[in-house]
Amino acid sequence: MDATQPATATSVSVEHVTELNRLDLDDLCDATDAAIVDGNGFGWLNPQPRDQMERYWKGVLLVPERLLWIGRLDGSVAASAQLQLPPRFNEAQAHCPQLTTHFVAPWARGHGLAAGLLEAVEEYCVQQGYTHLRLDVRCTQARAIEVYEDHGFTRWGELPSYAKIDGKLVTGYFYVKDLTAG
Repeated sequence: MDATQPATATSVSVEHVTELNRLDLDDLCDATDAAIVDGNGFGWLNPQPRDQMERYWKGVLLVPERLLWIGRLDGSVAASAQLQLPPRFNEAQAHCPQLTTHFVAPWARGHGLAAGLLEAVEEYCVQQGYTHLRLDVRCTQARAIEVYEDHGFTRWGELPSYAKIDGKLVTGYFYVKDLTAG
């Protein structure tokens, strides 16, 4: 960039979506692939064939108990978070949905998208009357753990055999946040 030209502003936004147009679907698949390659895939260790990835994201939008938020950087989808609602007929756990597939593509990190998505999901949960939010994460995802702990999530347990990566077991951490705490 020429030193005489002003730096361009970066546009960041987060939105709850119920459909994805072709460009957004392509961006989301690209962002997902980049996160997986970087070691932050949510269950995937390797990028999936494009048609399978597209079917996955389209399928998310068809499941009534799953809600999708996307994060945009300069208009392109660069991040996501899903909220898995409690089972309809489980009164005992009706207070506590689960955050899943929360990631930011490596090229979009450092702009507040992870925190923005988390805050949007939490705000939705509070509006819907949920009192707690839970999540789980691999111990290898240090930045995600830092974000969750900085946002008031409490680690309540761990599972040494949570995931298997390159033939080695990886510990998983389980977190919960009391959404009624001020």
